Amino acid sequence: MGGSDWLSVSMPYVQPDATHAGDVWAADAAGQGRSGTQRILAVGEVVAAAEVAAALRVAPGDPVTVRRRLMLLDDEPVELTDSYYPVAIARGTALAEQRKIRGGAVRLLAEVGYRPRRVREDVYTRLPEPAERRLLGLADHEWALGLTRVLSTQDDVPVEVSVMTMVPWGRRLRYELAID
Repeated sequence: MGGSDWLSVSMPYVQPDATHAGDVWAADAAGQGRSGTQRILAVGEVVAAAEVAAALRVAPGDPVTVRRRLMLLDDEPVELTDSYYPVAIARGTALAEQRKIRGGAVRLLAEVGYRPRRVREDVYTRLPEPAERRLLGLADHEWALGLTRVLSTQDDVPVEVSVMTMVPWGRRLRYELAID
């Protein structure tokens, strides 16, 4: 990560912003004097892993829509993000298309009636899978930082589960909460 710390704040990623049609990751990186881009690796329907099925409250074995992305910081891979959506919400929307979503997925969810209002994040470390090591340029002995985020509506309907695998160096996560 270029030797300098990266401060990651979740709030811009979980609030729909009707005034900003750009890429939140790019804006976040630019705000820290860096360049952030992303590459869409795959979009489609998959059978939900047990953790994802439980978080989205779908039956094990049911399909979900996944958007797999490689996040780059100053052209270096720093994060793999797999975002999962219930098929009933994603099908027929840009969530199910292999392209960037204008204004981001959270904005689109709000526009189709599923405004995220609750966030749960779990942070952990783990050994990455061989494909993750290759994509992120990690050595065999290096661990990855993981973050799983679940977004739910005011009525506690889960609408997105994002599983992020990040390079661990230079990373600091900050949580800022607003109490209504």
